[in-house]
Amino acid sequence: MWTVIYIAQTQQSAQKLCELLENEGIMVKLNQRGNAPREDKRTIEIMVPELETEDATLVVNSFLQKGI
Repeated sequence: MWTVIYIAQTQQSAQKLCELLENEGIMVKLNQRGNAPREDKRTIEIMVPELETEDATLVVNSFLQKGI
């Protein structure tokens, strides 16, 4: 089962977080949400396998503390 660990506001931040998680060996799925006419106005769910939620959250929090 996949768990949403973060909702990114931009495609750029979602891609960066995805790269960081994959570099740590964590599988990642991105899921664009919303039906805004412009893709850049939609939010992106960052999802990881349930068993990797804790590790992924640590990676994301560390990155966010440094600033996107």
